Amino acid sequence: MSALLQSLTGSLDDLAVKPTPDMSGKVLRYDGLILECTGFPASPGAICEVETEDGSHVQGEIVGFRDGRNMLFLDTPGARIVSGARVRRLDGGHDALMGEALLGRVIDAEGHALDEGPNPQGDIRWPLAGKVQNPLARQPVDTVLDVGVRIINSTLTVGRGQRVGIIAGSGVGKSVLIEMMTKNTNADVVVVGLIGERAREVGAFVGHIMHGENAHKTCVVAVPADRSPLLRLRAANRATAIAEYFRSKGKDVLLIMDSLTRCAHARREIGLALGEQPTAKGYTPSVVSMIPTLIERAGPGLKGEGSITAFYTILADGDDTNDPVVDTARAILDGHLVLSRKQAQMGIYPAIDIPQSVSRVMNDIVDKDHQRAALKLRRMISLYMDNRDMMLMGAYSPGQDPELDEAVQMWPRIKNLIQQPVDEKSPFPDSRKNLLNLAGGTLG
Repeated sequence: MSALLQSLTGSLDDLAVKPTPDMSGKVLRYDGLILECTGFPASPGAICEVETEDGSHVQGEIVGFRDGRNMLFLDTPGARIVSGARVRRLDGGHDALMGEALLGRVIDAEGHALDEGPNPQGDIRWPLAGKVQNPLARQPVDTVLDVGVRIINSTLTVGRGQRVGIIAGSGVGKSVLIEMMTKNTNADVVVVGLIGERAREVGAFVGHIMHGENAHKTCVVAVPADRSPLLRLRAANRATAIAEYFRSKGKDVLLIMDSLTRCAHARREIGLALGEQPTAKGYTPSVVSMIPTLIERAGPGLKGEGSITAFYTILADGDDTNDPVVDTARAILDGHLVLSRKQAQMGIYPAIDIPQSVSRVMNDIVDKDHQRAALKLRRMISLYMDNRDMMLMGAYSPGQDPELDEAVQMWPRIKNLIQQPVDEKSPFPDSRKNLLNLAGGTLG
């Protein structure tokens, strides 16, 4: 009975929210996006309501202070606000209600339903900025996560709690790849953050993934590109917070963030509006600090908790894999998948460039035979792709290089291993078996 009372007391404590005193100020300055008002007690992240000229209200978030004034970034740029309009602090802003009701739902940055159902309710409050964990207390990444994609399962095996980047230019199959993983994974919970994408793509993606067998364990947080940069960042934090909540319940979570680049763009917009100095490609220093802060929240949990295996799509503008966002993310991630435009043009999907991609934990979670076969396959693909143009021009004759001859002979079977229809699922045991059948010989 005492254990039950303690549990109920803990739940009530989570639900209890201290009432926010009625604090307000007056608009002093407004440039269409950043608003300054007379100062009142409110920390960064607090949500405020601002009166408009027509009597309606818009919301904004406290982002800082200057000369005794509060600075707000509005959710609705260009709102009709006049000097002297009332600014009032609202409850919440720093945390969100979490619960099982989030599964099977599509919500926005504020937690409001975007599908036809009512707003999902929760029973526990969780900070949107996450909870700090002792890195030494986290569990190791030592178990395979089956993502249902043959070439990833076999050659770039992912572990439960790993953080992986999907680096690609536009139009080479990022959305299709994450759709395949969402539908085919054996994770307990799938959380998808669609940040700054086209509204048409958001609708199409949700329509594809929310009607399969995994729909009941999937939560989508979506904010399209035409929304405020503040809402885009809030959506990324909410999606990560949802994943953290389910990890704390012992669940193995697959978190997919599409895309990390759009989050960086949103942070850059806010930073420039606040007067930060731009650096490489116009990115502000706050972008460089935001990326590791967001990524480090994913990963394995503490003892008795689950894990968050995270995939972050990263847009390489102009196929430049040395973009500042790409470089910063690649340095903190546990691996990356580079999508090749050349393979996409050859009709090979998923268009993963195996020689350019890496899973940093693969050798810790697969056996030696699997490692040797994956290494041989990587070498065969590299040999073939590097010499393909020379062979097409007739500058190579069989017999000059035995390894290249083997790569050419294996290429049709390699293509069959890589290629996978969107609606086909390839479990990890089958993927491993296919790899060993193809490249299970010794390296020589």
